[in-house]
Amino acid sequence: MRIDVLGVGFDNLTMDEAVAEGLRLLDEDGMHYVVTPNPEIVEVCRENPAAMEAVNGADLVLADGIGIIKGAAMLGTPLKDRVPGIEFASRLMARMAQEGRSLYLLGAKPGVADLAGKKLQEKYPGLVIAGTHDGYFQEDGPVMEEIRQSGAEAVFVCLGAPKQELWIRRNGADTGAHLLCGLGGSLDVFAGVVQRAPKFWSEHGLEWFYRLCKEPRRIGRMMKLPVFLVHVRQRRAK
Repeated sequence: MRIDVLGVGFDNLTMDEAVAEGLRLLDEDGMHYVVTPNPEIVEVCRENPAAMEAVNGADLVLADGIGIIKGAAMLGTPLKDRVPGIEFASRLMARMAQEGRSLYLLGAKPGVADLAGKKLQEKYPGLVIAGTHDGYFQEDGPVMEEIRQSGAEAVFVCLGAPKQELWIRRNGADTGAHLLCGLGGSLDVFAGVVQRAPKFWSEHGLEWFYRLCKEPRRIGRMMKLPVFLVHVRQRRAK
């Protein structure tokens, strides 16, 4: 049963449970996908019905962000745990590497996905990087065909929200992959282009503030967090 937070239904799972479910979906026939909404994405979904449909249509909707955890608690329907997308992806890759599974990386600026692929293969021996493509493409068809030809079992789609969720919803089945994951800026982190917040910041729910300090230009996006909390309070009052 999913926990509703302002219209987005989150799967009430721990990290271990989420990874186990991701691996199960990877072994199933057909296309399945994972999304990792934070408060910013929830606010986008409230304004964009197509984005809301794409997010809620995912096989796994994971709570990425302390704001989601706090919002769910304020609404009286607490979630078990925060499941950051980048940590979910890391745990998933570790398990995939043990079985020699294949992964395609899609997104980020030119060269970043290639660099991420090299570093991930070093970190997870046994993981097969089936191919990479940057996020600066104009037509979906050639990208889908390239993924299909690669034989990748999983695809990390890092195009930013809601573009990545809409792309997966529209094109996922044509890639031939069993599991697609919308993971925002994760490739930048895997490539070492962007540094993730130190453990202290993430453990105390301050990763968003760390990123804001490092990238002040994100202030416009970060302003959606207080808006999200206002909307949660309004929903609770009703």
